[in-house]
Amino acid sequence: MRDIACFGSCCIDYYMNLDGGTPFVGGGPLNMAVHMIHLGVDASYIGCIGTDDFGKLVVQKLRQKNIDIQHLHAVAGKTAKCEVELHENERILGDYEEGVMQDFHLSEDDITFIRNHKIAVTDLWGNQTMFLKRLKHDDILLAFDAADRPDDPVSLEALPYTDIFFFSNDGSESETRRKLEEIYEKGPMIVVAMRGEQGSVVLDQDGFHTFGIVENNDVIDSMGAGDSYIAGFLSGLMHGKTIEECMYIGAKEASDTLSYHGAFQ
Repeated sequence: MRDIACFGSCCIDYYMNLDGGTPFVGGGPLNMAVHMIHLGVDASYIGCIGTDDFGKLVVQKLRQKNIDIQHLHAVAGKTAKCEVELHENERILGDYEEGVMQDFHLSEDDITFIRNHKIAVTDLWGNQTMFLKRLKHDDILLAFDAADRPDDPVSLEALPYTDIFFFSNDGSESETRRKLEEIYEKGPMIVVAMRGEQGSVVLDQDGFHTFGIVENNDVIDSMGAGDSYIAGFLSGLMHGKTIEECMYIGAKEASDTLSYHGAFQ
């Protein structure tokens, strides 16, 4: 079996106020795949681009990163685009044009391909949650990134088929732990709360695990930090690491991401 399949979101993060407008290739699962390759894990990306220049940019970048893109579909139309503005090292997300991602669904070949991986991960924005039930089998771990919307109907739809559930939470630790327990009771084996500067908290069969952050004194952009944390965590699992070790790998990868514009270099 192959290592990790990342499927779902693919977009251009278009920085409106950087050098008069600068495109960066992005999208949660796509970003995860790039960071997994960096961490020594074989990663595939399954998704959809348009036939425009932005779509060509996606292909160029993923080939440079040695991502398996045999299941990257080019569809007539525009590649998804998210407008971004930088304000004091924080990225503010603006208008989102879904483009060809709006109507993209996995093909039968895509599903067969994904099922031949040890881990598969998708996200809230990828519009592929309806396929998790079909992807579920004993030899694959399914991971889902709910972003900051663990109670979104799409996230709740994913829960019964999700082994590793990620979400972002900036509340108090007690509030975060209550939310972790609520989600864990619905079926996932591992639930991960990413808390930005407050670190992360994980709940599994052994109870709660906490980890802080890896300091970075050269922060310029927070884009993709959550995606890189997930990539690090899942890469750690692939390598048989403990939960605490997975949390550290995730935190280190997220910290490194803060040092440059866009979700990956």
